[in-house]
Amino acid sequence: MEVFDAVSTVLAVRGYQNKQVPEDVIRRIIEAGRLTASSQNGQPWHFILVEKRETLQQLGSLATSGRYTAEAAFAIVVVIGQSRFGVSDGSRAIQSMMLTAWAEGVGSNWVGFRGLDSVRPLLKIPDDMEILAIVPFGYPAKRIGRGKKNRKSLAEVASRERFGQPFS
Repeated sequence: MEVFDAVSTVLAVRGYQNKQVPEDVIRRIIEAGRLTASSQNGQPWHFILVEKRETLQQLGSLATSGRYTAEAAFAIVVVIGQSRFGVSDGSRAIQSMMLTAWAEGVGSNWVGFRGLDSVRPLLKIPDDMEILAIVPFGYPAKRIGRGKKNRKSLAEVASRERFGQPFS
């Protein structure tokens, strides 16, 4: 899948098939995060792969906005270090992983945004690291169309040269 096709068709997936994702696909997804550009090449992230069903279920109960994590094939918990650019760099890595997964037919969704300290003891995350998000992954449970997005028009969200000047 071309990059623009992935960007223009990716959708949030909150329900997963009971089907394993091949190891090489999981590795490619994590590699996409690792290879993402970061400010000053700081790479302030750490990715924790969670595959055990029991741990996924615990993550689902701890992340109230993402109980469906319990049914995912796997999840990646994205942790960032003390960095001025940690949130933006970690967010970029998450998007890279999600788009790579989508290109492979694997769905995902962003769960939580910081404030996930209840996950810290479960995964033995050091106190000097911050949990940015949990990203569950798996093959979509329902057939999902591609490209059926409800988005504002380009004219509503983009200007040329200065704010309010129409982008044409």
